[in-house]
Amino acid sequence: MMRFLASLGAAVLAMFAAIGRVVIFTAQTLSHLARPPFYPREFGHALMQIGYFSLPVVGLTAFFTGGALALQIYAGSARFSAEAVVPQIVAIGMVRELGPVLVGLMIAARVTSSIAAEIATMKVTEQIDALVTLSTHPMKYLTLPRVLAATLMMPVLVGVGDVIGIFGGYVVGTQRLGFNASAYLQNTADFLEVRDVVSSLVKGAVFGFIAALMGCYYGMNSARGAMGVGRATKGSVVAAAVLILAANFLLTEAFFSA
Repeated sequence: MMRFLASLGAAVLAMFAAIGRVVIFTAQTLSHLARPPFYPREFGHALMQIGYFSLPVVGLTAFFTGGALALQIYAGSARFSAEAVVPQIVAIGMVRELGPVLVGLMIAARVTSSIAAEIATMKVTEQIDALVTLSTHPMKYLTLPRVLAATLMMPVLVGVGDVIGIFGGYVVGTQRLGFNASAYLQNTADFLEVRDVVSSLVKGAVFGFIAALMGCYYGMNSARGAMGVGRATKGSVVAAAVLILAANFLLTEAFFSA
């Protein structure tokens, strides 16, 4: 019994130690926001990698999700003769939940893994040590531009994903389910509220911050060797996905708890 309690206590202490390291890393990253020097070239490169080059996968994911959502809602609501609610439910489902969460998870899969692998490889090949030798702070040069770019670009990606997802539902609704095109768009516009859009964009910013931060954290703290790079990449994606889902619950509770 004592051995079990000791192992349980060790696991709890290790968890709190990991949380503390992440909190300290986050505070150190944010502390560089107002202190020069700044690296606009690295920031611009991160904007392109995180934002522009993520548009195809975000668009395809959102389109097919919106279409599938329309089919599922139509099939379910047909049991109660409530097929007319398809446009409204597709809109609120995409904007409030599916849009931000799916885009966040896709960015975690694409961007978080890339950031972690890149920084971990730089650590293994001693490029980060070279930055220190050249009087360049690694967190300011590597972490801050990526975290800031992801935080700024994710709301844009989420907004694009919401629109494309609703468009996917519109295409399926009008071409497959027989909805009138103008009535579908009117119902969508009438049902959405400003709070829905604001919550979606705020979630996007938070999810982008989490995704980039986890990639940088695991990259900076990776072990040496190829195995260390692999573990850092895997751990960053898992941590980002779990934290995004947890943050989604907390933000939903904050915005929509009556």
